[in-house]
Amino acid sequence: MQAILSRLQSRALTPGERLPSIRSLATAMAVSPSTVVEAYDRLAAQGLIVSRPGSGFYVTGSPAPLALAEIAPRRERTMDPLWVSRQTLDPAPGMLRPGCGWLPPDWMPNQAIRRALRAVAKADDEILTDYGTTRGSLPLRRLLARMAAQEGVELAPEQILLTSSGTQAVDLICRFLLQPGDAVLVDDPCYFNFQALLKAHRARIVSVPFTRSGPDIALFAQALAEHRPRLYLTNSALHNPTGATMAPQTAHRLLTEAAAHDLTIVEDEIFAEFEPEPSVRLAALDGLARVVRIGSFSKTLSASIRCGYIAARQDWIEALIDLQVATQFGGASPVATGIVAGVLGDGGYRRHLAQLRGRLARQRKAVAAGLDRLGITPWVEPRGGFYLWCRLPDGLEAAAVARHALAENVVLAPGNVFSASQRAAGLMRFNVAQMQPAGFAVLERALQAAERERNRTGAA
Repeated sequence: MQAILSRLQSRALTPGERLPSIRSLATAMAVSPSTVVEAYDRLAAQGLIVSRPGSGFYVTGSPAPLALAEIAPRRERTMDPLWVSRQTLDPAPGMLRPGCGWLPPDWMPNQAIRRALRAVAKADDEILTDYGTTRGSLPLRRLLARMAAQEGVELAPEQILLTSSGTQAVDLICRFLLQPGDAVLVDDPCYFNFQALLKAHRARIVSVPFTRSGPDIALFAQALAEHRPRLYLTNSALHNPTGATMAPQTAHRLLTEAAAHDLTIVEDEIFAEFEPEPSVRLAALDGLARVVRIGSFSKTLSASIRCGYIAARQDWIEALIDLQVATQFGGASPVATGIVAGVLGDGGYRRHLAQLRGRLARQRKAVAAGLDRLGITPWVEPRGGFYLWCRLPDGLEAAAVARHALAENVVLAPGNVFSASQRAAGLMRFNVAQMQPAGFAVLERALQAAERERNRTGAA
């Protein structure tokens, strides 16, 4: 019953669809046919399915409203990706957020943003009032094409589609390529909103362990052969949450496997500008044949000015434009793209990035030293960025630590929030730019409380 109910809740089964035969479901679940008969009878008694003599059992009624929290098994709230997102987006007064995924306001190029805002305010009235063009601002697309060329990714402005955010870029690609029930590969661990978005598209999530040099290629190849996924979502530069960087040999082998299994790769470049020197880019190696590059400016410029992009083969861009028009009518906001183009075209943006990389390097070192005093050790030393993916001391459960920290108004990001397989219980992601002295004090008390709780449970 639970297996069928889960498929109904996730809309993998829709009204009018025929259920598996009693014999086939019994074989698949390794139970007796009489068990399946009883389960079907109970579901029919609840009005969820109906028997058609000589034909089988069918789903009845209208689909339930889509509730993402009901698709997967319920988790403790400190482990629920959607709940963690809500806490960081809607913080209580005075809440500290070392579990969030962005930089503090005073780290951002606010003066450059204000200059760009003033310039946009003086632009033609159409910029302030009209819908965005279907591809988005040509000056910004030209800037993005030049920036990509510096990383070895050759593309024309016509191969770039501006979107309202990086998340919307992934959403459009999912709409374009996926059907409900399709398998999608993600890293384990991975950015937790990838999982939430894939649930919204009723995709089947398949995770592959992520190593210090990229996905485990042997298990990656095995997953391709077994699950035949349509997509693979990843960050090749400064992976979220681990901070690791994909090795060139891993990238080459990954592209070889993708070609052999007709896999499309979505390469999220949102952290790429934090690298001191560019690492390998799947889009550069592949030439955008089966790699789609996405990104946004929420980490380096502003999360308030919503603007993302998709870089892909031109025929796909044409189809994605139609999808964007259908789902939001028009392209990215001319005001937002005008501000972004103004800041990126300002020579001060490069200086901002250089200063940001230097400041983050110092902050990573300082935070790592503070965490080390608490027995917390980084899983890898990142080349850049603002995340430290760390192992907690003495086998402590990150969920318990996060729960105790939350009681003191501090939101942490425990490892299993990022792990589809739930194999990161002793790990935690720290945003070094958001770690304050008060946060260290709370973290120390939370570690002590989690240890006392474990000792009481063990003694019992």
